[in-house]
Amino acid sequence: MSYSKAVLSLYQITLIMLLSLTSCTLVTTKNLVRAPIVKAEYQNLYFSNTNTDYVYKSKIDVYGNYFGGILIIKKIDKSHHRVVLTTEFGSKVFDFEFQNDNFKVNSILEELNRKMIVNTLKKDFQLLLNEQISVTKEYKNADYTIYQSQNKKRFNFYFINNKTADLEKLINTSKTKEKVIIIFNNIDGKLAKKILIAHKSIKLKITLNYLDNN
Repeated sequence: MSYSKAVLSLYQITLIMLLSLTSCTLVTTKNLVRAPIVKAEYQNLYFSNTNTDYVYKSKIDVYGNYFGGILIIKKIDKSHHRVVLTTEFGSKVFDFEFQNDNFKVNSILEELNRKMIVNTLKKDFQLLLNEQISVTKEYKNADYTIYQSQNKKRFNFYFINNKTADLEKLINTSKTKEKVIIIFNNIDGKLAKKILIAHKSIKLKITLNYLDNN
């Protein structure tokens, strides 16, 4: 092999490696700066009060099918939540229970009773309801402190506003891609009055708007 061909071959290998590294870069952490871990655990308190019924007007768009109604989230006791979606006329769309790592389907409409859909809804609400987060890495930028946690083979990133200390965004990722984004808006203390759950790779979106009885 000539010298010029050897140099070209080395250049091609280097280029492929660089492109491979670039393609594997997680967009979530792009332009973030690693920081020392200040706290080993973060608490998400949006659904933590056992004395509160969290009631939202909801819309679920799943693969072109639309389900709307009233979503009620109730914390029963430590690590135990019940999530019920009903139509505005009171008929149940689904009724789930989450207790520690256990998940129970009390009821679900036949149209939604597909393994993939049930598992996706399960994971979405587990993300939403998980209170105790073990921090494995910490990042910062001008606007946020970001806590990373391990989620089995995936990762969760919690974006905490530096000025208000509110959790405004939660991103669930694989090693290379964002999978689920949860946006918290109109935050009032320990209550997020608007929540959007959006998937990057499948056609599923959930929007929640808090119903204030006062």
